[in-house]
Amino acid sequence: KIDFKVDKTGIIHASIGKASFGADKLMDNAVELIQTLNKLKPSSAKGTYFRSVYMSSTMSGGVAVDVKSVPGI
Repeated sequence: KIDFKVDKTGIIHASIGKASFGADKLMDNAVELIQTLNKLKPSSAKGTYFRSVYMSSTMSGGVAVDVKSVPGI
């Protein structure tokens, strides 16, 4: 089950795991989220759908993720 929220500026907020999860599990969950969002992408959306990706824990700052390093984008 994938739950996510989209705010009025187009930013997607989603949980992909807990801090206790291993890096492989978090990566698998992130890839699954991105693939699901690509499937839900409106057919009228043209151009780059994912401009940037950031990850953060609940109470920390975000860390930029290289979009080219994520499979499925």
